[in-house]
Amino acid sequence: MNDFAIETERLTKIYGSGNTEVAALRETTLRIRRGEVIALLGPSGSGKSTFLTAIGLINAPTSGRIVIGGELIMDGPSALTNLSAFRREHIGFVFQKSNLIPFLTARDNVQIALELDHWKASDAKRRALELLDSLDVADRADHFPSTLSGGQQQRIAIARALANQPSIILADEPTAALDSHRGRQVMQLFSQVALQHGAAVFVVTHDHRSLDVFDTIYNMEDGVIRLESAPLVQAQAGPPRA
Repeated sequence: MNDFAIETERLTKIYGSGNTEVAALRETTLRIRRGEVIALLGPSGSGKSTFLTAIGLINAPTSGRIVIGGELIMDGPSALTNLSAFRREHIGFVFQKSNLIPFLTARDNVQIALELDHWKASDAKRRALELLDSLDVADRADHFPSTLSGGQQQRIAIARALANQPSIILADEPTAALDSHRGRQVMQLFSQVALQHGAAVFVVTHDHRSLDVFDTIYNMEDGVIRLESAPLVQAQAGPPRA
């Protein structure tokens, strides 16, 4: 099995043309291991969200390659597989807002993700409850989002992202709306998810309060990603190209 959940090679994204051309990504090469928890920092407009949506197979690059689990998925703007089906199977998303469906209970918000992927209702319900329990919100299974705290809503959003056992979790500013305590709880959950599920977790964040929970931290500016800090074993081996 390939050790890397995601590999990008000279990934570039150009918006506009001529005098209006903007390079949101500049030949970014990055490798993310299975079970690794990564933070990507950087100012607004630096290209963080562009990179996230590129590796999330939402926003095709102008050039470069995206390899997921050892399989070449994007070669420039050309997709080599059914992207919608691939995303459902391999990638879970968590956003700044939990985006829970307001008229569904916590359990149903997780269960529906499974049923859309053709799980039987009974199996989907059991799996949803298992996930809520693993994230310590099983006691809120029958509650609607409006009755839950921000931290509880994000836990349920993470449970939903884990529903189909993805190998990759992508999170965009997941703690922006949370206080320091709840924000740290969510960041620690990502570390737990990586450890227990073997998923690669990639978090775009401005939140410097809980960076100690990450294995590797990158900084992005003007479309270029640079290594900021890494575990000792990775630092000794040398940083990946960026």
